[in-house]
Amino acid sequence: MDSEDDFMSDASSQDDFMDTQDFGDDFDGGFSQDKDLVAKPRKPYEVDFKVLSPSDIEREQNQQINEVSLILGLPPESAAILLRFGRWNREKLIESYMDHPEETLEEAGLGTNFEGTPKTEVVPGFMCEICCEDGDDLETYAMRCRHRFCVDCYRHYLAQKIKEEGEAARIQCPGEGCHRIVDSKSLDLLVTDDVKARWAFFSEVMAKLRGGYLRALLHRYRILLTRTYVDDKENLKWCPAPNCEYAIDCPVRQRDLKRIVPTVECSCKHYFCFGCSLNDHQPTPCALVKMWLKKCEDDSETANWISANTKECPKCHSTIEKNGGCNHMTCRKCKHEFCWICMGLWSEHGTSWYNCNRFEEKSGSEARTAQARSRASLERYLHYYNRYANHEQSAKLDKDLYLKTEKKMTSLQSQSDLSWIEVQFLDTASQTLQLCRQTLKWTYAFAYYLARNNITEIFEENQKDLELAVENLSEMFEKPVPELAKLKGDILDKTAYCNKRRVVLLTDTAENLKKGEWSFNVEW
Repeated sequence: MDSEDDFMSDASSQDDFMDTQDFGDDFDGGFSQDKDLVAKPRKPYEVDFKVLSPSDIEREQNQQINEVSLILGLPPESAAILLRFGRWNREKLIESYMDHPEETLEEAGLGTNFEGTPKTEVVPGFMCEICCEDGDDLETYAMRCRHRFCVDCYRHYLAQKIKEEGEAARIQCPGEGCHRIVDSKSLDLLVTDDVKARWAFFSEVMAKLRGGYLRALLHRYRILLTRTYVDDKENLKWCPAPNCEYAIDCPVRQRDLKRIVPTVECSCKHYFCFGCSLNDHQPTPCALVKMWLKKCEDDSETANWISANTKECPKCHSTIEKNGGCNHMTCRKCKHEFCWICMGLWSEHGTSWYNCNRFEEKSGSEARTAQARSRASLERYLHYYNRYANHEQSAKLDKDLYLKTEKKMTSLQSQSDLSWIEVQFLDTASQTLQLCRQTLKWTYAFAYYLARNNITEIFEENQKDLELAVENLSEMFEKPVPELAKLKGDILDKTAYCNKRRVVLLTDTAENLKKGEWSFNVEW
């Protein structure tokens, strides 16, 4: 990756299926996800990435092993040990080997002796140094380092390393002081499910159990080798979703993380940041996310107070509980309509008076004393945290609604003349709400560290536009089922508009981040 402009999305972006003109020219209704047939234009906040399955990872490993084996003229199992020793940096490894072949082999735990083919054999008069067993029919094994042990002890040693210690790539010879690495060929020879003649006195059941145990050990060994491959390569990371076996190949390096937020999507549909493995936190860079989360944790008592689920009506002071994602609150007692975030009149939201997203800095005369400055600092933090926490809570409530969306769609279909395909707009709207809430949440962490300048106001205007659109969509989405059929057109339009405003906000933020236009009030 030589230039920042090389970053683009290889996989379908989370908003491509919603980025429309009233649904846009490239809207496909969410039914076509074939990225090979239609090349979608990249967006400034997208990165190039590729999802790898376990078989893809194994194929990549084998390809690199075979290439190095051919170049260096070494057996594939030895080339594999060399590559793992060099953390799969092929160019650096080949250069080191060409300059100092013997030293490189010794350091990798291979040695320079490649004569003969290691095999199990019976050695007359041999006594195993581990178990002290001897006998004319004792099967033994020795690698090229000539340290010989009985096969049973070797198998027990390998099982302990693989199952109990989780080691695979750097298992050393059991000989005292020997640093030779057990290669895959030796392990396949020793950990085999072939029940040999000397086990013939075992019952058939016992033989099957033993074979199954050895097969499981081999499987565990190969999984560990795959894990070391992904862990050792800077451009590969495991998907952090529970029980997911996929890895992501992304060319973004650590040095790039100040100018890009590398959000990727796994095949399991989990979105996360390739830089820090946290859930998608666009538009906020990883370093600022880390600082923000630490600050929230340090101010936990304040945060607990802020994130309380109830507030008092500004007019009659009745206790009100928020039970949906929409911030338009109506007091059941006095019918007063207000904003859950700023507690201001709801009638002013959507007009030129709307400034719910913007923190008003105090003038210098109001913050002269240390106490006043401290209070002003706390108020500023509370302003941004309150909105951050609210969108986090609203996203959870919207997710709860999403889980009930199918039931809502079924009810709408039965109560109207709409088909199942036609009621899918509710599912799309629900996903849009969750996606936009996630983005809005992190815009407040971003804004907290942002130093004010000319482009800050543009950011806040984009933030305000998206927030207003999300609140409008959320309010429509929570209407009773009989009203939803009449609102279908409005919900479709607002869903498209929300996605467009999200793209505008993320695009503007990403472009300025790449150009270094943003100024922050902290060092990071």
